[in-house]
Amino acid sequence: MSHCRPYSGTFTGEAGPSGRIPPRSEIPQEYTWNLEAVFPSADEWEESFLLLGGEMERLGGYCGRLFESPETLLEFLKLEEAASERLGKLYAYAVMKSHEDTADAARQARADRAGTLLAAYGAALSFYRPEVLAAGQEKVNGAIEGCSALGKYRHHFDDLLRTAGHVLGLQEEEILARSGEIARTPENAFSLLTNADLTFPVILDEAGRETELSEERYYLLSRSKDRRVRKDAFEGLFTTYGKYRNTLAALYSGSVKSDLFYSRARKYPSALEASLHGDNISPSVYSMVVDTVNRNLDALHGYMALRKKALGLEELRMYDLNVPLADEPETRILYGKAVEMVTDGLAPLGAEYLDVLKKGFSSRWFDVFENQGKRKGAYSWGSYGTHPYMLLNYNGTLRDVFTIAHEAGHSLHTWFSHAGQPQVYADYTIFLAEVASTTNEALLLESLLEKAPKEEKIFLLNHYLDQVRTTVYRQTMFAEFERETHSLAEKGEALTAELLCALWKELNERYHGPEMVLDDALSVEWARIPHFYSAFYVYKYVTGFAAAGCLSSNILRGGEEERRRYIRFLSRGSSAYSLDILREAGVDMTSPVPLEQTLRSFREKTALLEELLEQGS
Repeated sequence: MSHCRPYSGTFTGEAGPSGRIPPRSEIPQEYTWNLEAVFPSADEWEESFLLLGGEMERLGGYCGRLFESPETLLEFLKLEEAASERLGKLYAYAVMKSHEDTADAARQARADRAGTLLAAYGAALSFYRPEVLAAGQEKVNGAIEGCSALGKYRHHFDDLLRTAGHVLGLQEEEILARSGEIARTPENAFSLLTNADLTFPVILDEAGRETELSEERYYLLSRSKDRRVRKDAFEGLFTTYGKYRNTLAALYSGSVKSDLFYSRARKYPSALEASLHGDNISPSVYSMVVDTVNRNLDALHGYMALRKKALGLEELRMYDLNVPLADEPETRILYGKAVEMVTDGLAPLGAEYLDVLKKGFSSRWFDVFENQGKRKGAYSWGSYGTHPYMLLNYNGTLRDVFTIAHEAGHSLHTWFSHAGQPQVYADYTIFLAEVASTTNEALLLESLLEKAPKEEKIFLLNHYLDQVRTTVYRQTMFAEFERETHSLAEKGEALTAELLCALWKELNERYHGPEMVLDDALSVEWARIPHFYSAFYVYKYVTGFAAAGCLSSNILRGGEEERRRYIRFLSRGSSAYSLDILREAGVDMTSPVPLEQTLRSFREKTALLEELLEQGS
């Protein structure tokens, strides 16, 4: 991470300061998001909060009455949509406002109230699914035939009725809805233990200065050119987790048992099938991902060999995987320049896409720079009835430019979906969530590679290869781990720390190949992965990356028809099943072809990087 000019007490540069972190009051308004477009004031938020309480009571009055007449059902759906839109705005505003300054107690309290309201809303509407399912297909079809305005809900009802065998009675559903807070205990305890309670050792940085280790700092230290620093950071982090391996195994085991409880309560054959059912994804797709990646592990082994050679190492260790093979360009990229780079890189998407993107840049959709207390990282958010919002912590690096493209991909997917669909289908599925963002990154990469000098080209290729390594290979390894742990638990096996460590070591040996020398400390790495508390989620990163690779390739090779098809994909929301929406866009994710195409590109770019490195400087 390159450094900008020291902060002098006044906001002086577009790229933002990197010395003293400024308070939010010193960030110019044009670089902050406009949440006042959602609620002009906290008082208006409070008024809306109270109104939703009344709407929830009205919704509860429809319990047992939904199919009195087609008109009654339509009344309920319209009221629910209005209430849901209000809830979305209340929750998004409260949480985003709290992220402006996480130290502000009043904002945190408002966000907590919004979270409680979200849970209460779910409980208040817990009667809906059981009542529709009890009515059955025939009665639902009769209602639609009796009221043409219900026609737009047909896919919604078909999707709901598809779950008929897995939805319980009214009382049982309410119990399951209310048990959700208990089920989140392992994840909450994991978060508190790893974020608040764990104390990591002090190590010496490259300059010999004492540096207290943390998860955030570990990533930066793991990229150090000094191998001693990388090794010390690795050992410090994993030795600490190793001390709590039994506690962390108990927490993870509790999370897996929770998954098993809900899958069995809802009469699914396995936790995997329960997780995939919501997206209407067959377990065969999950297996296809794992099998395809395993058939191409030799490509990763080749990249490991290249890393070892490029770094001049006798032995390649896990703490050698994050250090860049080329320095990130030191030139600070002003935010305005970054906007130009992203806009140019996404030009192949056409005028319709670029017009919305430019509107986002000029209309305060972005919260750009770091300030005191601001949430770290980056995300895209918003709700139906608002434009999308993006949180950044822009610091002028090339990686930050990719982050802008990534989050803009999410946001424009949201914008086109909300513009193109009625509210019932306005949100796209998690299965599709990473496709548009990764497509943007792929297009930006190709644009930059075309113009980059040699050293920057090496950096960009290294960036891409590490993306494939961490997103396709590593997340597939995670997916294998989850499948195996849940399978063992379903057979009655105890998920002890010893079993989890042994499984993790075996997976790492197989994935990283003969060039990698594994340290014993790595065996506990499973204990620090928060994704494992949202079971069978990570494979979607793999499918999303592969789908994005196909789409970006089609867009670059094609013309107006490919652009129109892509905009159509962005506009589909959840109006059809995810696999069908992708198939319409030209990508069949039931086939290994998209993933094989991605891994072929990985091989080709590995060979290109090796060629550039061999040319010397």
